Amino acid sequence: MTAVAEPEHHVESEQRVTPLELFFDLVFVFAITQVTTMLAADPTWAGLARGMLVFSALWWAWAAFSWLTNSVDAEEGPTRAAMIAAMAAALVASLAVPGAFGDEALVFALAYTALRLLHIVVYVLAAPSADVRGAIARMAPGFVIFCGLLLLASAFDGWVQGAIWCLALLVHILGLVVVGVRGWQVSPAHFAERHGLIVIIALGESIVSIGVGAAGLEVDGGVIAAAALGILATSALWWAYFDVVAPVAQRRLEQARGDARTRMARDSYTFLHLPMLAGIVLLALGIKKTVSHYDEELKLVPAVALCGGVALYLLALVAFRLRNVHTWNTQRTVAGVVCLALIPAATAVPALAALALVTALLCALIAYEAIHFAEARARVRHAGR
Repeated sequence: MTAVAEPEHHVESEQRVTPLELFFDLVFVFAITQVTTMLAADPTWAGLARGMLVFSALWWAWAAFSWLTNSVDAEEGPTRAAMIAAMAAALVASLAVPGAFGDEALVFALAYTALRLLHIVVYVLAAPSADVRGAIARMAPGFVIFCGLLLLASAFDGWVQGAIWCLALLVHILGLVVVGVRGWQVSPAHFAERHGLIVIIALGESIVSIGVGAAGLEVDGGVIAAAALGILATSALWWAYFDVVAPVAQRRLEQARGDARTRMARDSYTFLHLPMLAGIVLLALGIKKTVSHYDEELKLVPAVALCGGVALYLLALVAFRLRNVHTWNTQRTVAGVVCLALIPAATAVPALAALALVTALLCALIAYEAIHFAEARARVRHAGR
């Protein structure tokens, strides 16, 4: 990404991420792992669609709590108990993820509904102002309809079940857009930090996938090479977000005021972090399949996950920059398109070679940005020090 120097600005005093929030996020580590397991067990187009639908539902639940703890002190009073209860509901939903479109569809829907209702209850009890209570009151009907549709979907199977899931997610997203941002307040540093941590969690799951893919295998040269390439690819995704993008985005959020800040938080973090994390999850699937079958050609869906996951992540970062800085990142756009173009090659060469191609592309992108934008990058990274 082209580094962008930031002007001097007033830094607000605000809360940071609390230990309880980090504790809460541990459940979502398991949830993301379960989604990857679900995808790996059924590496077909239908399985890919189901996995992404479940991941999207889990994301909206996590995002809802990220807004909650941004305005409500999660460490005090009944909120702490409610957060722990929400963790229990999230854990049950996560346990049911592999069967969310099968025998455990109702379990998943019930646990997920409990999770979202607890979110609403905490807001009603502990919202810091009438404006925030009004905002959650306007959004609550959409949340309830979303959960109701998931419960309805559990009574069906096949394409009908999938269609109801798609309708539920469409209702949820449209509800967020239509209701708008009136009444919400955003604490920028906390909000940016919380989303940075969930990116770390997702990247960590990619590393876990290396270990899971290698489980039971002899640690030979191919496994070692696949593991090393997987770490390099994951590290490049980490660099692409945290080196310049994350600090610039946080400063832009801090500079914005009122509804403009809230819209930026919604668009940049709640909306655009979903494809980022989905891309990481897809990459994790590709790495997992590569480590366990490094000397075989990838089938089409794992190849799409490996190359398309990286492309989705990079293009989401392009959109993230466009929303915050209003400029286009050409090199990341090109890299994303090249990743998509690599999909046919990824099915025609050994999986290890396919992972090497993707990793080489990512490393070349990072090296180009670090060298070509060295001065601007230094200004961004050392601003305010």
